[in-house]
Amino acid sequence: MLKAIISLLEVIVFSLGIVPVNTSVDYGGEKYTPPAVTEPMYIAQNGRSAFTVVIPDDSPACIETAADEFITYSEKICGARLPLKKESDMQSFENTVLLGDVSFPETLRPADENLAADGFLIYSDGSHLVIRGGSDRGTLYGVYTFLEEYLGVRWFTPKLEKVPESKDIVIDSHIDRTVEPSFAIRRNDCAGTNDRYRARTRMNVSFWSEAEKYGGALSFVLWDVTLDKLVPDSLFETHPEYFALGEDGKRTTDHVCLSNPAVLPVAVENARQAILACPRKDSKHIHIGQKDNENYCHCETCEALYEKYGSVSAPTILFTNAFADALDDEFPDFTFTFYAYQETDRPPADLSLRCRENVVPVLCGLHKACRSHPLTQCGAVDGDDSFNNLFGENEPQVAEDFANWVKVADRTYIYDYTINFLNTAQFFSNFGTMQQTMKYMHGLGITGYVYNCGDGHEAAFNELRNYLLCKVQWDVNCDVEYWMNEFLKGYYGEAAAPYIKQILDIQTAQISATAHAFDFDWHYQSGFYPLYTIAKLDSLWEKALSSDITEDEKFNVERANLSWEYYKANLFIGKYFFLNPLRMKANEELYDSFRSHGFNRVCSFGLIPDKEDLTFIERPIEWR
Repeated sequence: MLKAIISLLEVIVFSLGIVPVNTSVDYGGEKYTPPAVTEPMYIAQNGRSAFTVVIPDDSPACIETAADEFITYSEKICGARLPLKKESDMQSFENTVLLGDVSFPETLRPADENLAADGFLIYSDGSHLVIRGGSDRGTLYGVYTFLEEYLGVRWFTPKLEKVPESKDIVIDSHIDRTVEPSFAIRRNDCAGTNDRYRARTRMNVSFWSEAEKYGGALSFVLWDVTLDKLVPDSLFETHPEYFALGEDGKRTTDHVCLSNPAVLPVAVENARQAILACPRKDSKHIHIGQKDNENYCHCETCEALYEKYGSVSAPTILFTNAFADALDDEFPDFTFTFYAYQETDRPPADLSLRCRENVVPVLCGLHKACRSHPLTQCGAVDGDDSFNNLFGENEPQVAEDFANWVKVADRTYIYDYTINFLNTAQFFSNFGTMQQTMKYMHGLGITGYVYNCGDGHEAAFNELRNYLLCKVQWDVNCDVEYWMNEFLKGYYGEAAAPYIKQILDIQTAQISATAHAFDFDWHYQSGFYPLYTIAKLDSLWEKALSSDITEDEKFNVERANLSWEYYKANLFIGKYFFLNPLRMKANEELYDSFRSHGFNRVCSFGLIPDKEDLTFIERPIEWR
């Protein structure tokens, strides 16, 4: 209790500004240094190139994409368009860019046979550049990495790229680099994403697209809430016993009774039909997902399983194992996933209950965890407003649950959120913890990271967040601050970027010092700021907005600023002060700015009302 009281006093001290918060934020990762050139190798010089891009004779579409992207961006940089040839057309391999499984000259270094499917080798020796993957998709990822890290191309969003211009393309003559991803499964669909942008950010999950031109992608026959398709609600009238027994003793379609043996063949047959009818023949995942509620089954058999294995997740694991076993002979290369979500968040206490080799839990517990503090240090849980939860020393239950899930499954995927779904327009303070969280997951042995970016909005620095999340999913040790600064300069402009960076530092540090941040939180106090910090942030925004930047960059700065205005309007700060006779006008102007900058919601679960339906006495948090 004493430590909790001390923690409360620290929050008060930092909130009132009695002691300033240290705004030097460690965003995590290992320091990144762009590749240096010690002995130059010119792929192009003075706008001309003697190099040829070479691909195998029987190249699939993905390798042709890799070659096209290499040639296109090389030409954008230096003006020279490199010719493309198949390996059988080559008399000599001197001065060549060799992509994929070209039959290399014996003097060249071959790729490691044990290279991960999405991994790749980049090698140069003065007259050859080799980019070769553990798979065709790995080769494509190698090309995108080469263009980005060695030639300086940037793809900040699906709509914004930056390509340097130079008469020369010069790299080092002695590159010998092998790269493999931290997570085998990676997904992050930002606003406007497509197969090409997924490949450029090295995300290999699309859910619904085969993405053949980009090396294929992990896609699902069924995903998300699926039990209503496997065991349709329409069966309730004739078979109410297929469905959950509520605590009130009545059956409900809110959930399925997974311990009822008659449910399994129904689900298996519906899954079989879905697999056979799926237009994406490369889809090799099918999912068991309950409805989004906690009205799970309380029948005698289910309750006995909860008691026996020490978790409500037990029937789900047993059911998915049996589901996979029933379909495995007909569909031997399938993976069967299930949600560890809501009531099934927690792993079995009895770790002898294991998932089959082809059964993968998708862990959703991060939605309960604080995001402004490290996962392994902060045990604060969303929805608990008790004194001890807010200020006490809580056990890091979510982190410990993840550590136990990897003990009962050979593979595990994380389903992440990383915005506040109930207040998508407000600043969300996870920039300082995202790298630590993913590094912890990787260290546990979690194999996949699937991110849900909510409504795909572009408010509250979400495009920056999506950019960085891709970087960290690919490499949990990446230098977050380096790539953050790259994005800020490219997206907001060189002149505005330093001010935006200071804003990010201040808000990240202040929230960490004064509040927890959750994915589903109705509160709108995005941290607590003393008056001098509010004045400092106002000043930084003014400087960013008045910087010498392009119109597009200014629009992006204005859009980012709306999250700060949203915060102030909800807390009656500045021109939004509740006694200010012009407050309603200020709110109306903020509403107009939301609309003119493409925002139609402040919450993932509802659109902003039409203007005529608001009085603007309401704060923006009520525009739902």
